[in-house]
Amino acid sequence: MDTSAAVMADTNLFKSKLAAYKELLDADIARYSKEVQKSTLKNFDANARLEIDAYLSVLERGGKRIRGALVMLGYEMSGGTDQKMILEAARAIEMLHAYILIVDDFQDRSVIRRGGPSAHVMLADYHRNNQLAGESDHFGASIALNAALSGSHAAQMILANLDAPENLRLKTISIVNRTMLTTSHGQTSDIMNEVVASVTEADVDRVLEWKTAHYTILNPLHVGMVLAGADCAATDAITKFAMHAGRAFQITDDILGTFGSEFDSGKSPLDDIREGKRTVLTVYALERTANGNKNFLIQMLGNANLTQAEFQRCKDILVESGALAYARGHAERHAERALKALDGESYRWSAEGVQFLRGLTNYLLFRQS
Repeated sequence: MDTSAAVMADTNLFKSKLAAYKELLDADIARYSKEVQKSTLKNFDANARLEIDAYLSVLERGGKRIRGALVMLGYEMSGGTDQKMILEAARAIEMLHAYILIVDDFQDRSVIRRGGPSAHVMLADYHRNNQLAGESDHFGASIALNAALSGSHAAQMILANLDAPENLRLKTISIVNRTMLTTSHGQTSDIMNEVVASVTEADVDRVLEWKTAHYTILNPLHVGMVLAGADCAATDAITKFAMHAGRAFQITDDILGTFGSEFDSGKSPLDDIREGKRTVLTVYALERTANGNKNFLIQMLGNANLTQAEFQRCKDILVESGALAYARGHAERHAERALKALDGESYRWSAEGVQFLRGLTNYLLFRQS
């Protein structure tokens, strides 16, 4: 991968601008959270606060705020100037992300999210610590799902009430809901890949497109661009970039999910193997590993009682089979295609916006090491 001064300049601009977007979003979300906590207690009761506080805990933990940042970027690179309005839209997209994370953590049986307990774990602990009647884990899952739904509906209300022309608001809401449907189907495919006998790389690629490329890259860019008044030609023009950048994003995320630390990915490195998640890494390894290691990897994928020693052997198999090197190369190929697609349409957008997207794409690959 090119490491020239131009690439480093793009990456540095991306990091600097992302940090600025994150600062704005974190401050806005903190203000919003306080308002919601007050209004929930005033209009409902302490039980509603329990639900809302669990949701806000996940929302406020942040992360890099990539999706919210891309909303603001898509708006600015398309000529938008209403910073107050687009910050609200970006907050709504981050709120939808928190909703997705809560559901995803429950489905994946993840106990940690961004340095704290997952929502369903936090609420189960509340039940247990207060010696409430019934079963703690079921209570935690039930209230966590309500929390996620409340956050989703609140985000939709924000989008519906944006200070933007009605036709643009309606188009934005339509785009967002179409994306959430696509993401849901992607998640279903991801879960099915864990339980069927045979999974191909094409099956995994379908998940990369439906669950990540649309949701993480294309949707936020489209939201920002549409709210700036961009036409269909402009939104169509960014699609190819987003499809390849999104795939590169998820492949590197899967690499970090297994070979990185809890700090890198926001969850335990053991989670993907415990869950039995089929990724470019695991599918490649299963296709190219000798019987002994292949059988061991099959047994470990989905093993809820995976030990550190067993996890280390799984990682060794992924390296020795060539799966890690293949996944890194696969991500790089998608990144290169994303950059080529962006270059071909760059005349449509601001130079700084294009530079940010170039920096984002290269940053994805730097995350591999």
